[in-house]
Amino acid sequence: MRHVRQPKATTMVGRDAKHLRSISKTPFAAIDRNARIAVVHDWCPNFRGGEQVLARICKTFPRAEVFTLFDFLPKEIKEEYFPGVIFHVSGMNRLPFVEKYYRSLFFLCPFMIEQFDVTGYDAVISSSAAFSRGVLTRPDQLHLCYVHSPVRYAWDEQFSYLQQAGLGFGPKGLAFRYMLHRLRTWDTRTAHGPDLMLANSNYVRSRIERIYGRDARVVHPPVAIEDLKLVVNKDDYYVTAAFHAPYKRTDLIIEAFSKTPSRRLVVVGDEVQSKHLRSLAGHNIIFTGYLPRHEYIEKIANARAMVFAGCEDFGITLAEAQACGTPLIAFGRGGARDIVRPLGESVHPTGVLFDRQAVDSVAGAIDLFEKNAGSITPHACRMNATRFSEERFDLAILDALGLAQSVQLSRATEHNELFGAESPTRDITDSLAEPILQ
Repeated sequence: MRHVRQPKATTMVGRDAKHLRSISKTPFAAIDRNARIAVVHDWCPNFRGGEQVLARICKTFPRAEVFTLFDFLPKEIKEEYFPGVIFHVSGMNRLPFVEKYYRSLFFLCPFMIEQFDVTGYDAVISSSAAFSRGVLTRPDQLHLCYVHSPVRYAWDEQFSYLQQAGLGFGPKGLAFRYMLHRLRTWDTRTAHGPDLMLANSNYVRSRIERIYGRDARVVHPPVAIEDLKLVVNKDDYYVTAAFHAPYKRTDLIIEAFSKTPSRRLVVVGDEVQSKHLRSLAGHNIIFTGYLPRHEYIEKIANARAMVFAGCEDFGITLAEAQACGTPLIAFGRGGARDIVRPLGESVHPTGVLFDRQAVDSVAGAIDLFEKNAGSITPHACRMNATRFSEERFDLAILDALGLAQSVQLSRATEHNELFGAESPTRDITDSLAEPILQ
């Protein structure tokens, strides 16, 4: 694994940009889909957006094997989305009742991710929101990193997470703060290992540049457009669908609807924080809890609009709603900016964006939507969602691997020219290149 010391944050951006410019007109080598790929994913507690990306990468490369710290996916999910895929897990996966406290083991995760031996594979793709990018690779081994997000609770979200956990500056709080400090040090060091970084949105791309000093190419996550039915005739309820983590700000949506009892809201999602959220809800708000996927899709497809008040890195749920023809009313920061074509800014708008995470902003955005509902059509929403198709994602990943190969070769050539070393006798991309048909 290469660890490059960077004197300034902007240096890596400039260096990445230089390599990208130098090879931008060079055709990339065709990638063999049957190459042996190690796909390293932080953890698999359930099947959400990150796991959907993981499943699509495994489908693109049939011989891929998954390395993950924790694997709690049900058997039926494995059979449907990961048929025949081999999963390798860490020793921590065997701890008793670990499903209940695995997140609290974050301080051990950097060490444990480094214990995965992926050096025998043709290439490595890390699917990272925290740790997987730090896997140890050979110097000549291609490493492509798909970044869902820099570690939220170690960087810009640290203070809100500590506050929500009730961790001040007592002994426990100081211990957690020190562990997060160590995690930031490790996270920064490992940021220079991958040959190329992909970001799932422009928002994440900007965070990568600010935190790691690296440039990244934006590749939006895949959405199974063909599996999502367009519904033109909508019901009269609104929907919000999210894992009830505090940063999703579902509380703002519930409070806004509680103040307007004539509007119906359906809250879809599991039970984290639900006791607090239910205490805020009026009689016009229904909580469904967890729904099987087909029921969840039916709920968002028939809704008048989906409302989302969080700052999401991308938000596959939002893109899925658009594919069903459902308009979005969303906070205008994060991945929603990439997904929504806002009212007033687009010829064919697909939703409304609001600029503050506040109850009155949510309520105002709903009012604006209802006044202009005729301008936002289900067909425009569906057409907008085609930008996030699975086929487009497959091609983007293959293209990114080709670009990463070229970046690696460009750096090797630059190093040889600088230090007068002989050119390598073997093409490091041989194991990945498609055989040329005569």
